[in-house]
Amino acid sequence: LCSNRIMLNSQRRVADPEYQNLPVVFEDIGMAAFRIRNAIKKTECIHSEALSREIGCELYFKHDHRQHTGSFKERGALNALLLLTPQQKKAGVIAASAGNHALGLSYHAQRLGIPTTVVMPTIAPLTKVSKCKEYGANIHLHGENIGDAKEFAMTLCEQRGLTYINGYDDPAIISGAGTMALEILEQVPDLDYILVPIGGAGLIAGVSLAMKMLHPTVQVIGVEPVGCASFTAALSEGRPVKTECLPTLADGLAVPMVGGNAFSVAQKFVDKVVTVRERYIALAVLRMLEIEKTVVEGGGVIGLAPLLAGQLPELKGKKVVVCLCGGNIDITVLGRVIDRGLAADGRLIQFEATISDRPGGLAAFTKTIANTGASVKEIYHERAFSDSDLMTIVVRCIVETRDAAHARFNLISS
Repeated sequence: LCSNRIMLNSQRRVADPEYQNLPVVFEDIGMAAFRIRNAIKKTECIHSEALSREIGCELYFKHDHRQHTGSFKERGALNALLLLTPQQKKAGVIAASAGNHALGLSYHAQRLGIPTTVVMPTIAPLTKVSKCKEYGANIHLHGENIGDAKEFAMTLCEQRGLTYINGYDDPAIISGAGTMALEILEQVPDLDYILVPIGGAGLIAGVSLAMKMLHPTVQVIGVEPVGCASFTAALSEGRPVKTECLPTLADGLAVPMVGGNAFSVAQKFVDKVVTVRERYIALAVLRMLEIEKTVVEGGGVIGLAPLLAGQLPELKGKKVVVCLCGGNIDITVLGRVIDRGLAADGRLIQFEATISDRPGGLAAFTKTIANTGASVKEIYHERAFSDSDLMTIVVRCIVETRDAAHARFNLISS
């Protein structure tokens, strides 16, 4: 009964003139799910008791960062590779990617014996670059963002007769990404909201299409970094437009212009889009580490950020799924992200104080901090450029506290 209902619902919606000309229809997602079923993991969708209590909703995480290469991108990459002609497979494929699409494509292309070339922007995490090389891909580092990398990749494509596979706008990629929604609806059939990261918009296009075809009442909310809000800009203009892309912890989402195919689908099915600040992306990474014991990259966990920031009060008491889309983060970057998260959480604070420059002045100051239960992480003396009298000194401190309330009511009052 369920299969018949799904098929009839899909046929009815696609037959509607408003939907029949879309580059991707629900049948494409269903066929992709069948095509990739033997090589893609059906990842867990796990309820988080601790974060549900903190945020005030019934929160589930779709752990798609646990695919072979650490992200959902394998779904679309494998689907696209399996649709190539024998001639295209022999000549090879090329893609531009900040890392996760490159990983998924390189892994499955090597498995299928298809030559692969990948162009990555210079901001791509080192761990992703090295992994692509391990999977046998020919790597080129070019440009400051995915847009620059794509232009160079298209040049190589024409010169070498390769097949270009767009990591977020190829219809086969969008269809493959949409298979995540089919799994989520099996695992949490009565969900109310789903939060999906937005970079080039391929994932949210596929997920929103599948969700609205099978469960039209589910609200699909897109999340993107405030420093690279290309989907928000596209909605404002009614078409994809090039947007300024600032450096972000969600490096995998740093796409200056969303894909045309992806946007044409997503704009019809996405209910709301929010942008989030860097501090809440860092806090989301920290929460996953501390509470869920899970390492997720900034772009992969951005769906949690607006919940932590209190930007979606309408989700209180609702059943919510957050898509965790990637776990490939450099260890060196992770340390800095943790510090940012601690600062956002009020557990790492900085301040200046004027203290006595006589013997014992610094000891008395640090004892005062210790008596509050805080710990000094860094301290810096400033003598030469201080405006205070010669018998005092300005010190700049970075201090670890238990939480924001501890800092506010104990340390600062002291």
